Amino acid sequence: MPTTGRLVVIVVFEGVDLLDVTGPPEVFSLARREAGDAAAYEVVLAAASLDPVTTAAGVRILPDVTFDQAAGRSIDTLIVPGSVEADGERRVRAVVDPGLVERVKALAVRTRRVTSVCVGAHLLAAAGLLDGKRATTHWSTAHQLAAEHPEIEVDADPIFIREGDVWTGAGISACLDLSLALIADDLGEEIALRVARQLVMYVKRQSGQSQFSVPLEQISATRRIEDLRHHILRTLGSRLTVADLAAYAHVSDRHLTRLFKTELGMTPYAYIESVRVEKARHELESSDATLERVAAVCGFGTVDTLVRAFRRRLNATPTEYRSRFRTRRDVARSARTD
Repeated sequence: MPTTGRLVVIVVFEGVDLLDVTGPPEVFSLARREAGDAAAYEVVLAAASLDPVTTAAGVRILPDVTFDQAAGRSIDTLIVPGSVEADGERRVRAVVDPGLVERVKALAVRTRRVTSVCVGAHLLAAAGLLDGKRATTHWSTAHQLAAEHPEIEVDADPIFIREGDVWTGAGISACLDLSLALIADDLGEEIALRVARQLVMYVKRQSGQSQFSVPLEQISATRRIEDLRHHILRTLGSRLTVADLAAYAHVSDRHLTRLFKTELGMTPYAYIESVRVEKARHELESSDATLERVAAVCGFGTVDTLVRAFRRRLNATPTEYRSRFRTRRDVARSARTD
């Protein structure tokens, strides 16, 4: 099978998440429409055999090539999706098949750049491709990835992360953002933005944008931590210290810190800051509030503290974040009131 352009190989297997497989080809196809031969991507699905593969959605797809056939070619981009399984309490875990890991490792050797979408990061991690790197995955399995691979700096917040020639993307629809970023890297921002318009995506989201409201999700296991999290949300604008939270929970300061690290993977101070940044993001995206007002409402106290938190967590200032991610409706409303 001759190569007709940049070869993009998407790994498929039983139970793979459907959108992780079908989203990127659509983006690469639109790139060719917008850029012509300059965007000559050839996208193929690779599996253990050419038999139909049943996805997690129950939809069956047909592979184009086997892993062995793909390994005989020079691959430009390898895309590795993932799969999860849920227990009786609706908690999910990424599925990692050792045989598939070996296939991914073999294909990566033939590849210019390796990417994962959603929980596919767990496969890259098991293959040793993320060692010593910063990586993201779907927020629901980030704790699993961090626990199983302490050699990786897991950041559950960004929608995608690039570390050299290895890219990791966050959950589900973020595969579109990752694909757009790959196109921008190949063909420039203008082509990527034109493709984003075709996809009816208002903007091409930057890697620093948060993938989800992680701090506000129900991710803890015990009632005590759940109660503390809701208490933090209710009192976010006030002064919150470890001593205050420990007194509220009727535990010692040390025990409170241990609970947060065990259940949420971070210290109480780090969690409080993450919630404050999340609330500030919402305020910046959806309101005309001044930075002073945002800092006060979210409990930062001063604009300087707000700016430092944003730089630390999002690699952007609040002003830069607002200019990138405010909705069209809010911008139009601001224009009418100016």
